Amino acid sequence: ESGVTHTTDPLGGSYFLENLTLQMENGAFDYFGKLDAMGGMVKAIERGYPQKEIAESSYQYQRAVEAKEKVIVGVNEFAVEEQSPTILYIDESVAQQQTAKLKTLRARRSGEEVQRRLDELKKAAVKEPSAEANGNICPANTMPYLIDAVRAYATVGEICEALREVYGTYTEASIT
Repeated sequence: ESGVTHTTDPLGGSYFLENLTLQMENGAFDYFGKLDAMGGMVKAIERGYPQKEIAESSYQYQRAVEAKEKVIVGVNEFAVEEQSPTILYIDESVAQQQTAKLKTLRARRSGEEVQRRLDELKKAAVKEPSAEANGNICPANTMPYLIDAVRAYATVGEICEALREVYGTYTEASIT
């Protein structure tokens, strides 16, 4: 990707490598400038900018691979024909067994304890990061509350739902 292999001795005199590093650095700063001009990364994401760039880059890369302008050994050159893998089908009884296990878990755990731990998790998740007296940022740490919820036998779904109530869900803007 960087072009480092396009010279006989990339480290010879290090001019090539230094120039390549400078080009990459300038490109990064130009890109950061574009993001800053849009109001930052969050605004850029809301406008679909990085998504468009990723889609365009992916398209150009795939086009180059399919046209064999970019050779990938084992993919578009020197590929070995292999048989399709066997598809794994999971019997419906597995879902029924898991549902029964979940029902048993919910019956034997303390529902009140689970709810208390989930409420504590939500309270921790709402907290904003704060600055300490020494100027360091003290992030809101939800990990101890997640662990307590798990120890109370809260399910992954219950934990995710509690966090969704606090943070909501991200809906990506469509790329136009």
